[in-house]
Amino acid sequence: METLFVEDLEVQGKTVITRVDFNVPLKDGRVDNDKRIRAALPTIQYLRSKGARVVLISHLGRPDRRVVDTLSLKPVAEHLGDLLKTPVKFVNDCYGKVVEATVNELDDGQVLLLENLRFHGEETDNDPGFAASLAQLADIYVNDAFGSAHRAHASTQAITRHVKQAACGYLVKKELDFLGKALGKPKPPFVAIIGGAKITGKIDVIQALLPKVHRLIIGGGMACTFLKAKGAEIGGSLCEDDKLSLAKELMAQGGDKIVLPLDYTVTDHFDLDTRTMNPTRQVKEDEIPKKMMAVDIGPASIKLFSEIILESKTVVWNGPMGVAEIDASAQGTLGIAQALAGATQRGAITVIGGGDSAAAIERTGLGDQVSHVSTGGGASLQFLEGKPLPGIEALSSK
Repeated sequence: METLFVEDLEVQGKTVITRVDFNVPLKDGRVDNDKRIRAALPTIQYLRSKGARVVLISHLGRPDRRVVDTLSLKPVAEHLGDLLKTPVKFVNDCYGKVVEATVNELDDGQVLLLENLRFHGEETDNDPGFAASLAQLADIYVNDAFGSAHRAHASTQAITRHVKQAACGYLVKKELDFLGKALGKPKPPFVAIIGGAKITGKIDVIQALLPKVHRLIIGGGMACTFLKAKGAEIGGSLCEDDKLSLAKELMAQGGDKIVLPLDYTVTDHFDLDTRTMNPTRQVKEDEIPKKMMAVDIGPASIKLFSEIILESKTVVWNGPMGVAEIDASAQGTLGIAQALAGATQRGAITVIGGGDSAAAIERTGLGDQVSHVSTGGGASLQFLEGKPLPGIEALSSK
């Protein structure tokens, strides 16, 4: 299906309710990181330039079905106004007479942000009545919140049943284009890099990618489960003992496609809260001391993985190679990021899955040197699994 796109719409003089992802960190009542807000600007600016009345809806945090003052979107409205260089109206609810009156007073090109959707439990319940209340505010619906596209919520799925047209915005289209190209028709050699702490949550991704890739690099804590399944000593490293048989099955299924670390950086203690770690050293993958734990891949692994990446034409990366929040154990993740930047320079399509991977490459400062960094961790993961995204499936077809 070719999804209806915002540029396909006639929006002059119409009210367009637009689902955005303004789930941003706040500090002392102000926006602390506006990356997600900036990602929505192309769609908002396009709608304004075409004379639409723009009503924005979003969630923020997990208020647990109640009003939480510290999770109000009001500071986001103020920050968005600064970015747009024009005032953004705000109403402290999502529906009702005050909201309807404010929407009706909008001029063409004006922007209104409604209050946190998750102050209402009906949002996450995908409640049809709540969705209808949102939909009646507008003529057209646009979804530009890829980070919420894997959720079947009232503002992402049920709402589309109450509007004549439901289209995707620029951000969602960009996500679908890059992820679709990487997975639909990848230019060979196709390499996937899967990291993170646990196999749980990545099983479906590995199984979906194995038939498609030329190489599947596995790093992070989850690699230790694979190493233990091979009979290696992993010391006090993170391991899912209940997944050892699965790891053996995946290695048998993948054969030479699966590439595991050759060495590790190990320590006997680290503290994420204080970002500190006891002295580290490098050991071979089957020589992790019993009283130590793997916290990153080592230099030989970085070299091997980088060589594979640099020879590829399509790369998908999801999950860091170690405890990337601490400098002493971030070298593997940095090495992968540098290799991806190098592969991009050589003409490869390089796609970074959202969540921890996006945060990791942002810390390296190399985010603008790869083809695409996804804004949706859960959504990109579900896409990689080959599963439908409810928020995308619900949109209109061209």
